[in-house]
Parts: sequence; structure tokens; C-alpha cells
Amino acid sequence: MEQAISYERIPTIIYSNSDDASRAVAQEIAAIIRKKALDGQPAILGLATGSTPKKVYAELIRMHKEEGLSFQNVVTYNLDEYYPMEPDAVQSYVRFMREQLFDHIDIPKGNWHVPDGTLPLEKVADFCRDYEAQIERYGGLDFQLLGIGRNGHIGFNEPGSLINSKTRLMTLDLTTRVDAAGDFGGLANVSKKAITMGIQKIMQAKRVVLLAWGEHKAQNVAKAVEGAVTADVPASCLQLHENASFMIDTAAAAQLTRMKTPWLVDSVNWDKAMIKKAVINLALEVKKPVLKLTNSDYNENGLSDLLALYGQAYDINIEVFNNLQHTITGWPGGKPNADDSNRPERAYPNKKKVLIFSPHPDDDIISMGGTFQRLHDQGHEVHVAYQTSGNIAVADDEALRFAEFVIDFNSSFEANNPVANRVYKEAVRFLKNKKDSEVDIAEVREIKGLIRRGEAKNTCRYVGIPKEQIHFLDLPFYETGMVQKKPLSEEDIQIVANLIDEVQPHQIYAAGDLADPHGTHKVCLDAIMEAVHRLKHREFMSNCWVWLYKGAWQEWDIDQIEMAVPMSPDQVLKKRYGIFKHQSQKDGVPFQGTDAREFWQRAEDRNQNTAAIYNQLGLAEYEAMEAFVRWRF
Repeated sequence: MEQAISYERIPTIIYSNSDDASRAVAQEIAAIIRKKALDGQPAILGLATGSTPKKVYAELIRMHKEEGLSFQNVVTYNLDEYYPMEPDAVQSYVRFMREQLFDHIDIPKGNWHVPDGTLPLEKVADFCRDYEAQIERYGGLDFQLLGIGRNGHIGFNEPGSLINSKTRLMTLDLTTRVDAAGDFGGLANVSKKAITMGIQKIMQAKRVVLLAWGEHKAQNVAKAVEGAVTADVPASCLQLHENASFMIDTAAAAQLTRMKTPWLVDSVNWDKAMIKKAVINLALEVKKPVLKLTNSDYNENGLSDLLALYGQAYDINIEVFNNLQHTITGWPGGKPNADDSNRPERAYPNKKKVLIFSPHPDDDIISMGGTFQRLHDQGHEVHVAYQTSGNIAVADDEALRFAEFVIDFNSSFEANNPVANRVYKEAVRFLKNKKDSEVDIAEVREIKGLIRRGEAKNTCRYVGIPKEQIHFLDLPFYETGMVQKKPLSEEDIQIVANLIDEVQPHQIYAAGDLADPHGTHKVCLDAIMEAVHRLKHREFMSNCWVWLYKGAWQEWDIDQIEMAVPMSPDQVLKKRYGIFKHQSQKDGVPFQGTDAREFWQRAEDRNQNTAAIYNQLGLAEYEAMEAFVRWRF
């Protein structure tokens, strides 16, 4: 846990992970509840929904069951609810709060409140006034829990909301609706409005804590914490609160000054990693190659302490330039019979066993397709493990087309398999009558999974991977049919561990994308890390290196990269064609996000940008580069 700092206009505590932060918040809430109970008073809590507070609620449930924390004196008011929305709908915040908290504790049923999404439009205004009046009769909120949207919203107070805004019906920003599209089965199904508690009522709470996890929150966290108070970033209003704090993980803190350029905030330990980070930042800031940086550049940009340690910019520049140069390799599996002292990978053994973990059936080719191909072409034994089915990312139309094809095929060729016919006919019946946001039945999930499995096999054929080196793990945590997954289980971890033990690889590649700590990539990475820890005493693991790649949206910062694999124009095209094998993920997939580019475009832009930055820093000019960071377990 780390706290400080100049530049920051609101107390901000950085935790190494969301688990630690969530426990700290739960303990603070529990302390309020217990103190109020001792005083014979109710504890009035403002609660939030979404993935961010789930672990807080899980810890409160644990404290209730294991430590006797009672909620008999607790009264809660939730921030918001989609409108219109039935309380038992999959997306309803009433249902969310019951599943995540209320049904597992002893809070009296009449003591929890969520805005009513079933009201006729003409009654919403009166409901909102009464909602605020209830809170006021209790003397206000003792504690308000918040998350932050990717556009800086708190509750559903979207950009443009004023600090004196009241509880009201709000039109949702496109960014908010896009982020919710997965829960609703597509953007077209997402509610356009929501009832939200106003910023004024939030600001009147005696204590406010805002939580944020993940890289995708970093930019708006920085704006809210270090920028001006503005309606464009509603969370920035919390700078004016007397008792508000941000509690965030390291990924969400990435854009804060103390994380991005810590030497501007305080004295730092000038180890090799910090020197590399500072010099690269300086070169990009002043738009010069590393070897052209001067003493004046260092002194005028907050790096005089570093210069004082070395005496001359030239000495620092050479060290960092050589470090950058040594990250570049066309031999991701190591170059046989070569001096590997300045290479990112070992030369021996010449032929390595490689195990690529792909969270979804396309992350391998999207994120490291050039490296994937090169490892195979250079003679390594490459295994690919698809950790989940990826079934929820297949559009209903695609599944219906596939199911009808099978029925027609069986009919035409008299291939009368009664079990298969039943599965596909039941799927067709469901899909033709499916209601908006209805959870897919098992038969539909099976078909969607088969579609993605077939695409993954096609990609492996394209690369040259034999079928016996393709592994479909279908980890159980994923198979809910919804965006919300089950927690990582012992069964998930054991499946991963068994495969590592079976292959006994010299290299493991895994998705290190932490853009969403509650997303599939993070859970898949957790399973790999736990499996590796359990196996690390095995003899083969002493010679196993783990390389982490990023996903379709982001790339490692240049100073973090430990292996950069260059790609020629032809290799970029070959990777593109490999991505094309995943036809179900083209042309408006359910989880496209706000980025309108297709996955092949995102991958190419990202890889070309990495190469451009290396070139800008004074290294050789390549068409594109894939980047990796080594995890030293």
C-alpha cells in the first residue's frame, strides 16, 4: 500500500492488488456498522454496482458468516438502476445486489433500497425526490462507495453533470452503453437511460471511497485526482469533499505522476529499471533519439539527480540504448549455437517445447501471431492451450446459421444422428424466439463453442501446428453463459497445472493483459500463475521461462519490454490472414468496445506503433514488433 503525494488533489491510496484494497474498504465499512450498532443507531450506506465492488461485498459476507458481523442495523441506498428495468432481469441492479450481498447477510428486507426501474415515466421525478428525502431523514449517508466509469462518471452521473445535480433520470453516454453491451447481448439492447443518485447527495455523504481497478481506468483516475474540477470528469468533484479517498490498484494508478514519472515527485532509487524508464520518457518527451540526449535535456526535465550520479548524459544514453537493443530478437525461442549473453532468450536447448496459453480462441494469433508463427518455423515444438470456449462472443445470427446448416446437412445426406439433431433443433427453436438479453441455453452455448473451436483449429492448421499439440481446456469458471463468471476454482487451476506437467515446456506464453482485473484474461492468468507456483519445485520448471503478452487493446510500455520480436511486411500480412480465420469475430462482434477497428487492425496498429517508438528512440526501423515481458516466478 502506498500513499502520498504532490500533484494529487485528493487522498489516493495505491494497493498492489484489488483483493487487498477490497479488504481494507470492507473493514472500514464494518467498523462503521459496529460503531453505529454500539450507539444504537442505524448505519446508512450508499452502495455501488458493477464488477469493481464485488470483492468488497464478498469480504462483508465472509465477515458476517465467520466473524459475526450483523447487518440488522444497516440501511442501504444504491446509486442507480437502468430504466426501464425489471428487478429480476439479468442486468438489474436489484438482482445484482441480492446475488452479490443482500441474500447472504441478515439485513432486514425493508432496509435496502435500489432505484425502481419499473415506474411509469410520469412517476420517476416524484420517486427521485422521495429517494433523497428518505436519506435526509436518516441524517445523510454515513458512507458512500463509488466506482468510476471509463468516461469519469460516478453513479450514472455522466460527463456534463454538475456538482449540484440531484437524483434524476439520466440519458446514458455512449461510452457507458458500450461498456454495458456485453451484459445486454449487444449495444442495441442496452438501456438508454438510468435513474441515478445526484452528485450533490454523494457529496453530502460523511465519508466517500472511490475504487478503481485496471489499466482502462488509469487515464480517468489521473484526470479526477490530478486535474481540475470539471463537469467533464464528474469524479473530479470529489476533490472538494472533506473526507473522500481513492483506493486503487497499481494498474489504475499507472497514469498518476508518482507512477509515470516518480522522479518529479520525490527522490527515487536509480536502479537499472528506473533509469531506463526515465531516459525513455525523456527521449519521447523532447522528441530525440536516446543517443542524442544532452546534459541540458536531463537538467531541464527533472533528471538532474540522475545526471549527478553519472556525470555525463552520454554514459547514461549508451547504457539505455544497449539495453533497448538487447531486447530485439528475431529468435523468440533462442538462436541456436549463438552467444546468448545479450539476447532475451537462451540458445539452448536448440529445440524447445513451447506452451502458448490463449484465454479466448483467438488471443494467440491476435496478440502474438508473428511470434507464434516464427516459433513453429524455427523448429520448436509449439503447443497451444485455449483456456475458455469463448462462446459468449459469438453472435446469435452466426450460431443460428451454423445450426441450420447442420440440420439441412443431416436432412440432405440422411445423417440421422438423433442426439445431434435434438441439440441443433432445440438451439434453432431457442434462437428464433430468444428475448433480449436472455441467457443462452446449454445447446446454444455448445454450438457457439464449436464455432470458436473450429476457428482456432483452422488458425493452428494455418500456422502448421499438428492437432495433437492443440489443447481445449474449457475452464469451468467461464461456462455461465453470461459476462459474469464464476470465481476461479481448484478445478480450473488443476486443469492448467495438469497440462503444464504433461507438456513440460521450456517456454510458457500467457496473456498478461490486466486491463480488467475481473475479466477473462485476468482469471486465466491467475490460474496459470497458481499452477506454476504449485509446480515450480519440479525439475523441468527450473528450465522454464514465462513470457507475458498483452491483449488486443493495449501494449507494454517500452521501458517494460524485455523481448521485442520484429516483423517484416510479409509477416504482418501473414498474421492478418491468421486472424481472418476467426470469422465469427469479424464485423461487429459483441465485445468490440468503443474501438470500431476490427481485431486485425488493432493488432497491426499496436505492433506498428511499438516499432515506431523503437525507431524514434534511435533503434533500427522495422515494420512492426510484438512485445513480451518475462515473469520471474
